[in-house]
Amino acid sequence: MPINEGDFIRLNFTGYVNGILFDTTDEEKAREAGTFDEKKSYTPKVVCVGKHQIVLGMDEALLGKEIGFEETIEVPPEKAFGEHEQELLRSYEKKSFSKKPERGMQVNIPDAGTGTVVNVIGNRVIVDFNHPLAGQTVTYTYRIESIVDQVTEQISGIIKLFTGYDMDVTLEDTTALVKLPPGIYYASRSWLNMKPYVTNTIFEDVKGIEEIRYIENYIKPKKETEE
Repeated sequence: MPINEGDFIRLNFTGYVNGILFDTTDEEKAREAGTFDEKKSYTPKVVCVGKHQIVLGMDEALLGKEIGFEETIEVPPEKAFGEHEQELLRSYEKKSFSKKPERGMQVNIPDAGTGTVVNVIGNRVIVDFNHPLAGQTVTYTYRIESIVDQVTEQISGIIKLFTGYDMDVTLEDTTALVKLPPGIYYASRSWLNMKPYVTNTIFEDVKGIEEIRYIENYIKPKKETEE
């Protein structure tokens, strides 16, 4: 049966730019390329097709394909990570940084977001807020592994895709109960930033969900008793 817009699938993929691997769901390929990260989960991604949860070029390529289909495609900048925009290069005074800025350093600028230091000229620091792969044609090899029908897997897949967290999800009629890792609000700023987007995505893409409850439980530790 062909893949349609709104279908949830498990997708394996590997992305290259100029022959260099920059992203993969395959641990073996990551190790071979020297990019393996022990903190990263190398498993197929759960995505909702046609909802721009992955780069547009690959998202469009999935439509109409069958389970088990695999291919390699080239994706131009406008359907990958965008064109490189000159106006997203901005200049700041060196003294405005708490740490000495150096080329390649990732910095977070209030009201501007995260960028990369691309040059330091005298007392001025040039920060690029384009995506690191903006302006590049990228190549993806992908395989459609399976359809994801269970609502709980669809929801947990969305959370994993956008935050990197594995969270337990259960259902009570039309309510999704999402169990948060203890202390996530203190440990992860990314979760605070992504929570509204994740919530809206679940409501828009997962059928039948009318309410979401995020549950954070703490268990009081037992004190050790002296013998």
